Amino acid sequence: MSAKINKRVSIYKGMVFQLVSENITLENGVTTDMEFVLHPGAAAIVPMPNETQVLLINQYRHPLRKFIWEIPAGTLDPEENAISCAQRELIEETGYSAKKWEKLGEITPVPGYSNEQIYIFLATEMEPAGQNLDEDEMLNVQEVKFDEALNMIHRGEIQDGKTISGIFLAYTWLKQNSSTF
Repeated sequence: MSAKINKRVSIYKGMVFQLVSENITLENGVTTDMEFVLHPGAAAIVPMPNETQVLLINQYRHPLRKFIWEIPAGTLDPEENAISCAQRELIEETGYSAKKWEKLGEITPVPGYSNEQIYIFLATEMEPAGQNLDEDEMLNVQEVKFDEALNMIHRGEIQDGKTISGIFLAYTWLKQNSSTF
C-alpha cells in the first residue's frame, strides 16, 4: 500500500528535524493531510566493556524534566552512515572506543509521526578514548551488570525505547553467539 503525495509544506525546520504537512491520496481514494517529523536517523550503541557489563548513561532530558537511563546514541550527520555515527557517539558520550562492532538491528520508534530510524549496534573490545560531550549534554556514564540492566527494564527504571530495544537485541545476540550467556 502506498500514498500519492499531492502537496508538501514545510511547517518548521529546526537544527535536527523538520516538521512537514503533506496532502496525500491513499490507495483507497481517501485524500487527507498528514503532519510528521522528517528525521535524519540515529545510531545507538550497547557498549560492553567486558562479557558481563554494559555502559549506561544517565542523561538529562529536558522534555521529561529529569535524568533517564539510556544507551549512548546520536543523530546521523548529513552524509554520515550509521556505523560511523555509532563509533563517533560512543567516544563522545562514554569516552571509550570499540574494536568490535555488531549490527543488532533497526527500530522505528514513533512511526505515527516520524520517519526516524535508529540503527542499533553492539560494541565490544573497548578501550579508553577520551570523552567529548556536546556542550548541551549533561550525563553520567555508569558500568552496570548486564543482568541488572535487564532488571532495570522490568522494574521500570529504564523506559527509553531505544535502550530497551538495544538491551533486548543484545541479549538475544549474546545468547546465540557468546558462551557467557
